[in-house]
Amino acid sequence: PMAEPKTRPTKASVAAFLKRLTDERARADSLALVALMEKETGEKAVMWGPSIVGFGTYRCTYANGKQGDWPIAAFSPRKSDLTLYLMGVFDRYPELMKKLGKHRTGKVCLYLKRLADVDMKVLKQLVAASVRYMRETYP
Repeated sequence: PMAEPKTRPTKASVAAFLKRLTDERARADSLALVALMEKETGEKAVMWGPSIVGFGTYRCTYANGKQGDWPIAAFSPRKSDLTLYLMGVFDRYPELMKKLGKHRTGKVCLYLKRLADVDMKVLKQLVAASVRYMRETYP
């Protein structure tokens, strides 16, 4: 059974977290993602755990039957990639995924080296579609 996630919203400052990023480009890209996700979710950025910037929240039930909260949209500036947490879009929008640009995907993770590698209009559409999917699936 899956363990209860330790990732919870914290009172830590998103701005302070982003300021600590030593990579200029990662910081600039992160600020751009904050703006994009705040606009698409209508929610303010909040730190979830030490390194995830999340927007909004929904209740989910895990395989073990326990419930927990998770952001509706989120990203994390990891060492090797910008990791965006998006649900319900990779399989449902193959044409957008094709047009996105350089990326890799995991189950719910979109990995980007830098925003300059992708079409921002397409990324915005994917984030919007993910937010829509989340709001419909978890009203």
